[in-house]
Amino acid sequence: MTQIKITTTINAPIEIVFNNCRDIDIHQHSASKTNEIAIAGRISGLIDKEETVTWKGKHFGIYIQHESIISEMDFPNYFVDEQLKGHFKSFKHEHIFEQKENQTIMTDILEYETPFSFIGELFNKIILKNHLTNFIIYRNSILKELSEKHQHQPPQNRNTF
Repeated sequence: MTQIKITTTINAPIEIVFNNCRDIDIHQHSASKTNEIAIAGRISGLIDKEETVTWKGKHFGIYIQHESIISEMDFPNYFVDEQLKGHFKSFKHEHIFEQKENQTIMTDILEYETPFSFIGELFNKIILKNHLTNFIIYRNSILKELSEKHQHQPPQNRNTF
């Protein structure tokens, strides 16, 4: 089991950061480098507990699909997405939010297992862990920018890029 933990400080209220993090449209925008799009389940707007989304994106030169479910949610503090179908043996992404004064501390904890025993472990150590870490760091930079930019606008305008 591999774990990646990333903490991002965002100068915006916790509710805005939480909603931006579970917004399918914002995720597609932040994952545009991999051409990631939602193709089934919730394909737009805010995903909620027990809802699913299937992503299709280009990673390592090939298109792959990944179906996730929001298995836990405690607005605006915590939610978890877990793989239902995909290329991982297991995949769990915890999103933790904490308000400190005028900032939101967002923590991503990603835990996953690769298939194919030794070959999967080697691929993870050489390429995959770094790829996923950079993917989350870049995604969080977009979330930070959008959350800080839109913190003073009404909620109906939050998806304006």
